[in-house]
Amino acid sequence: MLREFSTHLNSSALSPGDVQLGIDSLQLHFGGVTALFDVSFNIRQSEILAIIGPNGAGKTSLLNCISGLYHPQQGTITYYNPEPHELTRLAPHKIARLGIARSFQNIELFKHMTVLDNLLAGAHIHMKSGLLSSLIYWGPAQREQLRFRRFVEDIIDLLEIEAIRDKPVGSLSYGLQKRVEMGRALALRPALLLLDEPMAGMNAEEKEDMARFILDINEEHGVTIVLIEHDMGVVMDISDRIVVLNFGQKIAEGTPDEIRNDPQVIEAYLGNQ
Repeated sequence: MLREFSTHLNSSALSPGDVQLGIDSLQLHFGGVTALFDVSFNIRQSEILAIIGPNGAGKTSLLNCISGLYHPQQGTITYYNPEPHELTRLAPHKIARLGIARSFQNIELFKHMTVLDNLLAGAHIHMKSGLLSSLIYWGPAQREQLRFRRFVEDIIDLLEIEAIRDKPVGSLSYGLQKRVEMGRALALRPALLLLDEPMAGMNAEEKEDMARFILDINEEHGVTIVLIEHDMGVVMDISDRIVVLNFGQKIAEGTPDEIRNDPQVIEAYLGNQ
């Protein structure tokens, strides 16, 4: 089952270390406010890349550009899978179909629906029969629905949320809701997963669990992960590389050890922790 799950989850045809996403000279403005200025870096297949920086540094704006919620005024975002796709003018649902999924800083779940139904809603983006046909549940739509149901069950097992699968999301604790949101992102079968503060508001035990899930998704299933996170202990422990933003500009990029000892990063961010 895990082998089938891994095959469905990571749709990238790249090899580990290949450039999966290239960001070049990105600029984003809101009126007279510059959110991102001349930001460039690459994301490599199968790595965990952390994006850090003070509040207002442009971290979430950057993820919004990658996922299609914002369209930058200048620069390019190129996704390789393995052929190149220019993302800067694509709609979010088209980017999701290419293999890029994300979670949000503020939880964006259907609170009245169950955990299982939230995950199935995420999986529907890849269903050829469409949502209406699957609701009728007949013929090819029935077979496809069953196949996706098995896939979603694997996600439930991976994230250890069997006990809450039939509970309304709105009745769950904040930490469990964050876990369900990551599950819904996984239901899109991403090759690249964007996580915006996945551990915000969690206690120490919940953070340990989330870190373990992130490592499992990355190491066992080959999914590239980009995360925004303010807990520097977590960032330094699980990241392969780190990009640092400050006032919308990239001020550093490197391994955790390089970032930890970078004088500019210490002055702008780490020194304030």
